[in-house]
Amino acid sequence: MALSQDRLQKAWVDFKVHGDPSARVEIINHFSYLVKITAGRLVTSLPGGMDREDLVSAGVIGLVKSVDQFDPTRDVKFETYAIALIRGAILEMLRDEDWVPRSIREKLKALDRTMMALETEFGRPASDIELAERMGISREEVSELLVRMGRTNVYSLDDILGGGDGDDTVHFVELLVDETSNTGGEVEGREIRRILTAGVENLPERERLVVALYYFEGLTFKEIGKVLGVSESRVYQLHTQAMNRLRNFMKAEGGIGVR
Repeated sequence: MALSQDRLQKAWVDFKVHGDPSARVEIINHFSYLVKITAGRLVTSLPGGMDREDLVSAGVIGLVKSVDQFDPTRDVKFETYAIALIRGAILEMLRDEDWVPRSIREKLKALDRTMMALETEFGRPASDIELAERMGISREEVSELLVRMGRTNVYSLDDILGGGDGDDTVHFVELLVDETSNTGGEVEGREIRRILTAGVENLPERERLVVALYYFEGLTFKEIGKVLGVSESRVYQLHTQAMNRLRNFMKAEGGIGVR
């Protein structure tokens, strides 16, 4: 049942200040709608053998984590923070399930290498046609691979952020939206965040806009495509390029916790 604004504010106080577990449950129930909305927008077609309830279950974990970690005194909208962690939990589950066939994974790696090589050669991102010609495949297949790449690599910076596995892993979305996220040490966390912020600011305008719209505004890649006036596959390409630039930037800066 949805809470009134006054009741919701009181629930946050009761939970965060007084540690009232019933207030925590109230908040989680109030925002439970975010899980189904996020799961539905994130994954429109389920991998074989997976049920939509699996996505919802993973999303609930992200919602609970967002309620437990959120600081209501900060100037961050809870929905923005929650959607980021819900989406991250779902994507992490999908990646752990290894739902991309090996043959497709090899093609994705080849596409990634080709994108980087052509950008180095041309001094700009390659077009779909240029990628298709270099790889010897059709433009349609390039577009399909770009969409697939975007769906599998959305959480790619998790692979290089943080110094450990499991609970010690630093998640990209948490760093972007939560200045208090645990990164294994206050000084280390500030340094990682500083480098990551600088990397985002240095992105080309369109890539920076994709990152902002996806991580902060919660738009899907299809919706971002409409905003930018480009195809969904182009948005996936812009996102992948942004992730590659951020990864390389952080490595070049010698970011603490980057592996």
